[in-house]
This record gives sequence, structure tokens and C-alpha cells, in this order.
Amino acid sequence: MSDHRPAIEFKDVHAWYGESHILHGVNFHVRAGEVVSLLGRNGAGRTTSLRALMGLVGKRTGAIRVDGVDTVRMPPHRIARLGVGYCPEERGILASLSCEENLLLPPKVAEGGMGIDEIYEMFPNLKTRRTSPGGRLSGGEQQMLAVARILRTGARILLLDEISEGLAPVIVQALARMIRELRARGFTVLMVEQNFRFAAPLADRFYIMERGLILRELSAAELPDNMEMLHQVLGV
Repeated sequence: MSDHRPAIEFKDVHAWYGESHILHGVNFHVRAGEVVSLLGRNGAGRTTSLRALMGLVGKRTGAIRVDGVDTVRMPPHRIARLGVGYCPEERGILASLSCEENLLLPPKVAEGGMGIDEIYEMFPNLKTRRTSPGGRLSGGEQQMLAVARILRTGARILLLDEISEGLAPVIVQALARMIRELRARGFTVLMVEQNFRFAAPLADRFYIMERGLILRELSAAELPDNMEMLHQVLGV
């Protein structure tokens, strides 16, 4: 369940990669305990929004608050220590380390992270493959591992970038169950998803992005009445 306290706030956020101006005054918020999805076509600015929150763009202006703390001038490691975990699209699994060594690698950023047994209960595939090299895991197992290692760190705000992309339906269903479980545990989730059918039943609210701006906000209850507009904007 969410409360009314904003865990993430973007106020007039602009972001650049070198000379390329990607975000053009983005405004949105995510309440503590909510699951929110950024929707849009490739190049709309969704991934850049996550990277801007983590301080991983060349330049950013405006205000980006995490639990009320403005992070625009913070380096990425300090933002992480506010309890933010970022799962990028490329996953970043170390091929030469075992599944369990990958899981244990990231440092704790806050108290209250999940223990190994708790993580293996949520991801039984990883328990089965715990001694396998990271490079031998399937794409779905690597995606599970990328998310699971964040949960061990104590982060309570999760940024998930295209976690369902290219995965078998059975793995996508397991990831959906994971997001529901995390919401039940009070985690805050901001996810970028091209797969609208994956995001639709999971998120409490949706922000539609286009050309580096928020085009519209929709609640889950408003989706059925806006499918024609979503089809036009997203091609769903």
C-alpha cells in the first residue's frame, strides 16, 4: 500500500548527454509504496529519467528529490545510499563469478536488505543455479539475479529498466509476481517498460513520455477509457 509521502519527485528536470538535450522540463512524482510505470516509445526519455535520478547523465538541472532530499548535486554513490537501487537494461552480470558471488557483490546501502535465503525463496531458479557462472545463466535468470542483488542491499526504492524485454513468458510471469510481492512489502518501484501488457496490471499509475516531456498521467482505473490514445502514442 502507498502513502501520500513522495518517495521520488521530479520538478522541471532537464538532462543532457554532452550537447544532446534529452529531458525538457520533466515533472512527476512517485509516492512511497507505489508502483509507477513510465511509458513511451524508444527515445522518449524514459531511461534517461532513471539515469538522471541516479546522477548518470552528463548534466541535469531542476530538482530531483528522494524522500525529500534534493539529489541534483549528489554523486551516484550518495544517491544509492539514500536507499535507491537501479537495475539497468544491460543487467551488468559478471560472467566469471558464480550466481551467488554476483548476488553478494554489491555493498549494503541501507539496513533491512533481504537475506540470501529470503531471496532464494523469492527466486528459486537462482538457488538451483547458485554455483553456476553468471555467463552460463539464461537471460531470464540473469534478469532475476540483476533484481535480486539490489534487494540484498537494503534499497527500498527500485528503478527497473525494461526487465521483461526479450524473456520467455514463464520468466515474465515470475517477474510480475516479484513486483506484486515487493509492492506488498512496501517497496517503491519506478519502472520503464516497452511491454505495456506486462506493466498494465502491475502499476498503480502511468506517466506517458514523449520527446523528453511528460505527456499525460493515467491511473490504473483510467486505462480502459484511454486505450485508443495509448495505441496512437505507444503503438500497443
